[in-house]
Amino acid sequence: MITIQLNGKKIQLLKEQSLSEALISLGYESPHIAVAINEVFIPRTHYVDYQLQEHDRIEIVSPMQGG
Repeated sequence: MITIQLNGKKIQLLKEQSLSEALISLGYESPHIAVAINEVFIPRTHYVDYQLQEHDRIEIVSPMQGG
């Protein structure tokens, strides 16, 4: 198990996994999100390659409508 921080909340993952795997298991399958890990933007093309590490801080944002 590894512990990460997701949008300010600590959560545990059952196993080490890629960012892509984690996003799917956590219900973030929308193509309309942006992800930063440890304050660094991660391009969508790198989600499969990025392996989450203990204590990674993940911020997920989605576009807001309005004006």
